[in-house]
Amino acid sequence: MSLFRDQGVVLRTYRLGEADRIVVLVTEHHGKVRAVAKGVRRTASKFGARLEPLSHVALLLWQGRSELDIINQAEVIDHFKTIREDLDRVTKGFSLLEVADQLAQERHADKRLYDMLVGALRALSNVERDPLLVAPAFFMKCLVLEGAGPVLDVCASCGEPESAVELVAFDLTEGGALCRRCRRGRPISPEALALVRKILGGSLAEVLANPPPACAEEVAALATDAMEVHLDRRLRSVRSVAGL
Repeated sequence: MSLFRDQGVVLRTYRLGEADRIVVLVTEHHGKVRAVAKGVRRTASKFGARLEPLSHVALLLWQGRSELDIINQAEVIDHFKTIREDLDRVTKGFSLLEVADQLAQERHADKRLYDMLVGALRALSNVERDPLLVAPAFFMKCLVLEGAGPVLDVCASCGEPESAVELVAFDLTEGGALCRRCRRGRPISPEALALVRKILGGSLAEVLANPPPACAEEVAALATDAMEVHLDRRLRSVRSVAGL
């Protein structure tokens, strides 16, 4: 049994008893953590407002014998107010949380996932930038982190290079881009393929700094489908808004 400090992003919460709440976070040094915040559902509690989904917080926790830790202190690093006050941004923000929740492992630190999530939330909160590509870029970068990054320069099925065949489709179950002969999954335009390459090739900051190109919606749909294939489940935060 011991006290420990960490930073984390609140992924989701649910009720425990009459006044407590279980808070699920992805932390910098302890992976996914489930912890009890005592008394936070009481009207007079200021503690609870700091532990809402999307909040980036500094924590002092007590780890005992139970699977649930206890939150002793929580200080807000960033409440991401800009995201919360915009329906489009908050929907995209919750899709980031949903994916991080599925990928993070309990008690297993993954600093790259944590850093990517915090970076994506900061990008999403920037009102000077269009938020359209933030979540798709996060999904694609997470696939790479998971070892499931798509093949983009050759046909993922037959192995023919782009110089010899035209890449016209995309299917993550096949490994990525596919030529006309091997095509399955969803069609992909040359512009969308080029944009995915930029996102994964080190030019993400440039992509997010500029207005989304005409193929941005295509890439958003492709990235969502690819992440759902990898997770083997639908993304509720995306599909509920789309009505699918």
